[in-house]
Amino acid sequence: MRDGSNPKPCRLPDGRLRVRAILGRPFDALCVAFIVLGMSRNPNRLPSQERGVTRILLVEDDQVLARGVVAVLRDAGNAVDHVAFGGEVDDMITTEPYGVVILDLGLPDMSGLDVLRSLRRRGSKIPILILTARDAVQDRVAGLDAGADDYLLKPFDTAELEARIRALLRRGNGDPSPLLTIGSLSLDRASNEARINGRIIDLRRREAAVLMSLATRAGKIVPKERLAAEVFDFDDPVAPNALELYVARVRKKLQPDGPRIRTLRGLGYILETPGA
Repeated sequence: MRDGSNPKPCRLPDGRLRVRAILGRPFDALCVAFIVLGMSRNPNRLPSQERGVTRILLVEDDQVLARGVVAVLRDAGNAVDHVAFGGEVDDMITTEPYGVVILDLGLPDMSGLDVLRSLRRRGSKIPILILTARDAVQDRVAGLDAGADDYLLKPFDTAELEARIRALLRRGNGDPSPLLTIGSLSLDRASNEARINGRIIDLRRREAAVLMSLATRAGKIVPKERLAAEVFDFDDPVAPNALELYVARVRKKLQPDGPRIRTLRGLGYILETPGA
């Protein structure tokens, strides 16, 4: 698609936002119409623009659909990179610590199944969610047998996409529960709500991403480079001291009764566990 066909927001009957575009293919228009940007209005959950989850790689050649998915996932606080060709995936996986790969099967240079098989042959254990219009049972079976962790058909609701990503992340961390507790700090990974002794913490989007990354590895050193790679994507203009500023803000918001973030010079950061 050309740049002049950027998606434009419009309202669903219930007042939520969606992405709409004038496209050459009716199916694409239907897909994009299902990309819902509005989130449920739960007063106890962090606003969508202030939530953080993980680093995601989207492999999708439909540029309009990709823009919509990237917008939704970034709005939910994720760092998201997008490529349109299967041949780019190996280099991306090698250089960046992705938590989830969203993979389309109908890529222009190679089959998405070949990309999937290649990743699994090289030993990659990154959770992979297939996102495709192929609805035949044999296609789903082929994708799952090739090593996919989940399968989502187009068109789709973004609430389901985000829920599936959260489930994949929990399984990847060996913890199927959405609740994460470190001393007085509790994190609900389903709603991305953070509390200390029952008190909701007001976190900006990148702050929430920092806390989530450290909390999932509580008691372990998280190298500065890895933390930065999980918090920022390629399109983020990042100042040299940006990560230190976000860590400092989170550290301050955890005080006085939350777990302590300790800086280990030359090594990284650690969210201390009770008794440490």
